[in-house]
Amino acid sequence: MHKLIVAPSVLSADFSDMGKAVALVESAGADWVHLDVMDGRFVPNLTFGPKMASDLRPMTRIPFDVHLMTLEPENLIPDFIKAGADWITFHIEATVHAHRHIEAIKREGRRAGISIVPSTALSSIEELLPFVDLVLVMTVNPGFGGQSLIVSCLEKVRKLAAIRRALGLEFRISVDGGINRETAPAAISAGADVLVMGSAFFGASSPSTEVAGIKALVAHNDRV
Repeated sequence: MHKLIVAPSVLSADFSDMGKAVALVESAGADWVHLDVMDGRFVPNLTFGPKMASDLRPMTRIPFDVHLMTLEPENLIPDFIKAGADWITFHIEATVHAHRHIEAIKREGRRAGISIVPSTALSSIEELLPFVDLVLVMTVNPGFGGQSLIVSCLEKVRKLAAIRRALGLEFRISVDGGINRETAPAAISAGADVLVMGSAFFGASSPSTEVAGIKALVAHNDRV
């Protein structure tokens, strides 16, 4: 059973002081820094590129969880590896040769993830499950922070958890979108073990309290 991971997304941080945002993630007791990379094509927004990750990398030892919401993610994967990404997740909807890209990430000693948007069926990635380290289920339509969780997406999490058990696989299940202390219990119960938080973390009066509150939920869901 995987340890529960809380991964605040700097998409909801103050872009004028990303160093402070990363320091806050670490001091609040969170586990990963989630970096949402948007190209204005796959999603209707722009964020940042590999240089941001490279500049932030010396500031913390916390794993960098890079989520490529970009068309043709293979064009960015090598640069994010060089920038110090520990986990790199890309979308099945955004590329053709997904298995090739997964292998390219893993050859460099990094962890590879695959993601699906709410309108994409789980069946689109089933052939990849034996090869990935993480599956990211988008629980909002990607592109903007502060959205509400689409509850029906948690059924995909339940099915993934069942497949993982049945096949004896070890990939992590991540959920991204609308995660807070109110919605986290349902995500954890469904089988998620990585929770991406955005505005619920960076907009909180006490981010450390939010992290502690979510981690306390595992005791009530037999996750550890």
